[in-house]
Amino acid sequence: MPTPTKGPRLGGSPTHERMMLNNLAAQLFEHKQIKTTVTKAKRLRPVAERMITNAKKGDLAARRRVLGQISDKSIVHELFTSIAETMAERPGGYTRITKIGPRPGDNAPMAVIELVLEPYSPKQATVKEAEQATAAAAAPAEEAPAEAEVVEEAPAEDAAVETEAVEADAETAEESSEAAEEK
Repeated sequence: MPTPTKGPRLGGSPTHERMMLNNLAAQLFEHKQIKTTVTKAKRLRPVAERMITNAKKGDLAARRRVLGQISDKSIVHELFTSIAETMAERPGGYTRITKIGPRPGDNAPMAVIELVLEPYSPKQATVKEAEQATAAAAAPAEEAPAEAEVVEEAPAEDAAVETEAVEADAETAEESSEAAEEK
C-alpha cells in the first residue's frame, strides 16, 4: 500500500477514498481509459498498476487479492486474461496520464488516464538488433573485393550505358531546377 498523502483526502474518509480509487480502477480496466481530475488520476496510478502486477502473476492468491478490491468478476477476468497478457513483457509503467483542458463547470484540471497497450520493445532488443546490423554491414564489406573483381571483368559496353544514364539524370535535374527558378 502506498504511503498516505499529506493533506485532504479525495473522499470524506480513508475508506471512501479507497473505495473511489477501486471503482476508478475497475472503470479503467473496463474502458481502457477514463477522464477524471488530475489529482484522482495521480492517486489512481499506483493502485491500478499494483492490480496489473498482481494480474501478471496470475495465481489464485493474486486473483483473490484483486477480487477484494474489485467486486465485478467480469472485469477481474478481463484484467487477468487480456490486460495481463498484453502487459506481460512490460516491466512497469502500465498507465499513462495526459493532462487536458480544465473542466467547464468548476475549472478543475482534468486528465485522461489510460492503459499503455502498445507493444513493448525493450532497449536491449534494440541494442542487439543494432549489433546484428553492424555485423551484417561488416560482412558484405569483406565480400566487396570479390565483387569489385567481377565489375572489372564487365564489358566496356555496360560502362558506356551507365555513363549515359548518369548524364541523362543530370540533365533532367538541371531542367527541373531551371523550371523551379522560373516560377
